[in-house]
Amino acid sequence: MAINVDDVYKTVLYVLNKEQRGYLTPEEFNKIATQVQLEIFEKYFEDLNQYSRIQDNDTEYGNRIDNIEEKLDIFKTNGDCAWNVNEYYEEPDLGTYPASIIVNNIPTLPIEFYKLGTVIYNNTEVQRAKPNELLYINKSPLTKPTITYPVYTYENHRIYVYPKTIVGTTTPVYTPISATCIRKPQSVKWGYNPGTLGQFEYDTTEWNGVAGPEGSTNFELHASEQSEVVLNVLMYAGVVVRDPQIVQIASQKAQQDEVSEKS
Repeated sequence: MAINVDDVYKTVLYVLNKEQRGYLTPEEFNKIATQVQLEIFEKYFEDLNQYSRIQDNDTEYGNRIDNIEEKLDIFKTNGDCAWNVNEYYEEPDLGTYPASIIVNNIPTLPIEFYKLGTVIYNNTEVQRAKPNELLYINKSPLTKPTITYPVYTYENHRIYVYPKTIVGTTTPVYTPISATCIRKPQSVKWGYNPGTLGQFEYDTTEWNGVAGPEGSTNFELHASEQSEVVLNVLMYAGVVVRDPQIVQIASQKAQQDEVSEKS
């Protein structure tokens, strides 16, 4: 369940107005909310790395690694890779041929790619290799890439798959390579319509970039993150309205919550 953008905005305005701290316009809120969502999203990967090094409990709802994986499930996706017929690359000892796979097109949807997961060929996971390892891999018959046991390298948002016999076709442009990945969250948007008195009235319709500027976009974060979202938005809002006390209070509460969560 997503976090409702209207609930967050109204909560932030309530705190600011109650203390007569100032006002946060929808445009200011949207920029802050998008930044806060991205920071929380990126923190998941740091937490995963940290929790993987310590012993965790195995209770049904208390396993912290499982809880973070659940939060990341929202952003996991998969799809076919797109073969860029205008690019070529060198395979050590085997010559030049076209087979560049653009990871940004995984899947072929208007989303922003963030992290690569598993590369798949013919229902088999393709093993990843570092570019400087390819020369040594190709020298040995036992490790040389084959169609049965392919490998890939990943550079500058491109997947380079070996051996050279795994290539796409141009009619239509197609590659037998697919991959899983994690996308970035969409930008948060509290949409509005002008009221009869010039006030902002929340637009409940879902924002569609193709249809026009109208509509709203909720936070894509897990519902359990709502308190942290509000606190972090308030922290940035304190900077906007130039009130250091709001920044300090929200920052201290967010730090306390983080310590409690990791202790």
